[in-house]
Amino acid sequence: MANDYFFCGIGGSGMLPLAMIVQARGGRIEGSDRSRDQGRTPEKFAWLEAHGVTLHPQDGSGVTRADQTVVATGAIEDTVPDIGAAKRAGARIVTRPELLSQLFNAAPTSIGVAGTSGKSTITGMIAWILHQAGRAPTVMNGAVMKNFADADHPFASALIGGPDLFVSEVDESDGSIARYDPTVAVVSNISLDHKSMEELRDLFGGFTGRAAKAVLNLDNRETQALAQSLPADKVITFALGEESATLNAHDLEPLPTGMGFTLTELGGARHAVTLNVPGAHNVANALAALGAVRAIGVPLGEAVAAVETFAGIRRRMEVVGTAGGVTVIDDFAHNPDKIAATLKTLHAFDGRLLILFQPHGFGPLRLMQAEFIDGFAGLMREDDVLLMPEPVYFGGTTDRSVGSEDIASGVRAAGRAAEALATREACGDRLIELAHPGDRIIVMGARDDTLSVFAEELVRHLPSA
Repeated sequence: MANDYFFCGIGGSGMLPLAMIVQARGGRIEGSDRSRDQGRTPEKFAWLEAHGVTLHPQDGSGVTRADQTVVATGAIEDTVPDIGAAKRAGARIVTRPELLSQLFNAAPTSIGVAGTSGKSTITGMIAWILHQAGRAPTVMNGAVMKNFADADHPFASALIGGPDLFVSEVDESDGSIARYDPTVAVVSNISLDHKSMEELRDLFGGFTGRAAKAVLNLDNRETQALAQSLPADKVITFALGEESATLNAHDLEPLPTGMGFTLTELGGARHAVTLNVPGAHNVANALAALGAVRAIGVPLGEAVAAVETFAGIRRRMEVVGTAGGVTVIDDFAHNPDKIAATLKTLHAFDGRLLILFQPHGFGPLRLMQAEFIDGFAGLMREDDVLLMPEPVYFGGTTDRSVGSEDIASGVRAAGRAAEALATREACGDRLIELAHPGDRIIVMGARDDTLSVFAEELVRHLPSA
């Protein structure tokens, strides 16, 4: 690999782990980040510097040489000072998906995890099973894997292993899934999120078509159709209660800290399984992970024992703390499917939900206004309350015609309690005011590191008794 890399936005959830993998392979890493310049999440940048990364302001001053490879997020825009500087210096510019897919495709064995939801959890489960099985995988995840996080590795969204086995979350939202040639292609589910159904079918169809084995969900109509379109010997299927699936989970039992179920392998053994992560969606995620490792020869019994000790992914229904009988939960849910999975899982147990949902842009609200309203109105109970600040707005020419009040008023019209407030701080004050012992506060949203800090502050501000 070329030696000098400059990551633009190095603190991002997709950039930081990639930088660590490149560094482990001998690359020298520099970078910049707008959050660092604004003084946000300083501990993250201090950690990067302590691990040999040279940081610069995001003003182009760090990009000065033609032998630097500048790594940009998806969109390469001349308005970003680092990109302008790279062009002036004659440095090579690659996008994050280009660089990641090059590393991925270079590995003799690779597992790509795709789908609208569940990717980070499935990737984390596969990582843990393969690590426990002594397979030394290199893993690229978009979220922190709690099994690998410790004082030295607080941002464990990557696992540094050998070059022979590469596991990565693969994104369809920017079309970059078309760059990956996996040995094993996992698709958890397909639903409308960023692209039209025609485009999605095309992208996922190509992804599974290029793989030696495809692991597909029979409970989702689109992935089921995909399974039927491929040769039978190429497909491993999974489902909840569908007897014809290769891996089938039944007798699901919600537990306070996870899920119990019986796993049946088609024509094979039965296993009693207890997961440490809650919700039926996590049973499906576990089946996807078990199917993926089975495809590369990990015995099912060994894989089941490992997945039972999977500790979860940060910000996936993560309990932040409890004070005065109120529990605060931090969650990444940001589209209707993920929100539905979270609400269903939390409603398996008693207690009112006070929901803070911070949209990550005006675009998704406009695109999925009806789905957001139906999702909240359909799954909230009578005493639940939804609070929404206005979407995170980073400037630009976004169509801001649909805001949080449009969603809140739609939910109210359907007979559920919902309020839109101008700021997240105002929502926080309102949550503290509303909370009573036995309630659960759930903080939902994506693409904003400060949501976790906000959730921790809520715990501190709750009356202790």
